[in-house]
Amino acid sequence: MRIWDINPGYLNRQSLLGEHRELHGVVSILVNGKKGYAKHPETIRWIGCGWALKMRHKQLACEMALRGYKDKSPVTTRSNKGQWPGIYIDCPDRQFRLLKEKYTDKEEGRIPLPKNTQQLWSHHKYSVLARDPELYKKIGRDVSKTAGGFINLSKLLTEVLREQPTEGGIRNAVQHMWGYVSDISVEGQADIGNWSLRKLLSETQKRAIENDVRYLTSSTALGELMVLWLPNA
Repeated sequence: MRIWDINPGYLNRQSLLGEHRELHGVVSILVNGKKGYAKHPETIRWIGCGWALKMRHKQLACEMALRGYKDKSPVTTRSNKGQWPGIYIDCPDRQFRLLKEKYTDKEEGRIPLPKNTQQLWSHHKYSVLARDPELYKKIGRDVSKTAGGFINLSKLLTEVLREQPTEGGIRNAVQHMWGYVSDISVEGQADIGNWSLRKLLSETQKRAIENDVRYLTSSTALGELMVLWLPNA
């Protein structure tokens, strides 16, 4: 039984769909009091984190949608908004190592597993920008100065992506992403100021994937920001 903590964009198809099933299993145990795996460490660490389970499920569902799957099984648990598990079964840096071993001679996820801190940061930068522009600048400066620190950075980024961005923060990040695809089609000069946030992100996703814009298809933000993280999420 496994619910990963790193962004689901790193999971291949089998792992992504597998986590989706297992998350529903954890929810069923916690909500319905089922005994199977009730004492499993993965189940125990999610006790009291109903809202976080719902948000992780939304992340999975958004990632699945990017790959052509439609989720029809929403999670409605909502206890303790903002509270995520305080422990990891495996710390984020080890989760990357486990996936590297697991995917030997197999397909990887939408986002290639990072080989260094620079790649890790490039994958997460727009997700961080949506939440904290000052932290975005700081991490960028720090990463440019050193090639080390993967352990600390992977943990920091995992936990930053658990924070709820503002709607304005999401729009700012998506507008930066839009710059990479705005001129791809004849509609490239559209007045995006009149678009809803969901439409802007959806069109960005569509153009990035259809035209294989690697800088965006390797971004955590392309999937997880579609959760939108709004008050009624």
